[in-house]
Amino acid sequence: MSAPRTLARLDGEARRSLGHVPARVGLLGGSFNPAHEGHRHVSVEALRRLRLDQVWWLVSPQNPLKAVDGMDGLAARLASARAAAAHPRILATDLERSLGTRFTVDTIAALRRAYPETRFVWLAGADILGQLPRWKRWPDVLAALPLAILDRPGHAGAALAGQVATRYATQRVAPDRARDLAGREAPAWTFIRCRLNAQSATALRARRADR
Repeated sequence: MSAPRTLARLDGEARRSLGHVPARVGLLGGSFNPAHEGHRHVSVEALRRLRLDQVWWLVSPQNPLKAVDGMDGLAARLASARAAAAHPRILATDLERSLGTRFTVDTIAALRRAYPETRFVWLAGADILGQLPRWKRWPDVLAALPLAILDRPGHAGAALAGQVATRYATQRVAPDRARDLAGREAPAWTFIRCRLNAQSATALRARRADR
């Protein structure tokens, strides 16, 4: 397998979509199958609570932990993400396709090499904190950049009692200090309680199938 491309060799469309890369960027990865208001909600909360300049949505060509069946094509999912973002500081991208990366740990490494001056924060819903130990080299993800977990309906209790929260308990940053999370050395993480949005891609797909 060939090594991931650097951003200097990305296609022109990808580079134009990013423009000038700001100092503090949140990364929200996922299938976005489809993108919805819940994605936008946590992104807006992250912009405000973490004092981020931008949030980039990394629309995955194919999540390694999700089945291909029922997965819309990348172009359709990217289009839904761009429509759902509806915010000048939220950018929907297919950077993983452009980079040639499949796993989060590799995507993060490529972005940090390309933009060493930018402080990245990985954003995720509370459900992801419990899934993190299934990710490839997940401790390296936490060692690479700070992590912000945003509350999701029905997931907070299990997430905060799980393996990741327990193992990294001393690296947890209090919510009232989360505004400086991007400037902290990893590992560092915070759990942000915010107004909950119950919308989910699973429910939207089920509703679409019933039509």
